[in-house]
Amino acid sequence: MAINLTKGQRIEIGLSKVGVGLGWDPNEGTGFDFDLDACAFMVGSNKKLLEEDFFVFYNNPKSPDGAVESSGDDTTGGSSDGDDETLTVDLNKVDSRVQEIIFTVTIHEYEARKQNFGQVHNSFIRIYNAQTGEEIAKYELDEDFSVETAVEFGRLYKKANEWKFEAMGIGYKGGLQYFVDKYA
Repeated sequence: MAINLTKGQRIEIGLSKVGVGLGWDPNEGTGFDFDLDACAFMVGSNKKLLEEDFFVFYNNPKSPDGAVESSGDDTTGGSSDGDDETLTVDLNKVDSRVQEIIFTVTIHEYEARKQNFGQVHNSFIRIYNAQTGEEIAKYELDEDFSVETAVEFGRLYKKANEWKFEAMGIGYKGGLQYFVDKYA
């Protein structure tokens, strides 16, 4: 049975192949599709990317160690009752220098489209067994992000050589470049 996480809650993973599903439903009537982008930043102990290629997103769908892979870009969101974008993580392949994998979601062209997370509902991140599909935990973003356009949803992190997951739910004003600047 899956665990419903609250902001800041941490759990042990206990798996080697993890799926990270992200989903959302855009509100209607804004005049534009909502193109939300899921990304993974693989950072070392200094909270910075090991190298540029350890930033996994639609234009770099696989990390150089082969550990993290993106499903690609869903440019409309809300296309199904399930995940809109997924990132698959093979924890056995993660470069030994990586201490955290931070999962973010940003709104593409948020300024031109005048969009923010206050116009998106049913946003979630879920962790599941990538081999069986069984859901392990889910964190639903229930805060009202009326001005935020970028969210750190959660992170996998290594503690005493064991991988754990933390539900973060931290919103920012900015786009993908905000996170690139933060972790580069």
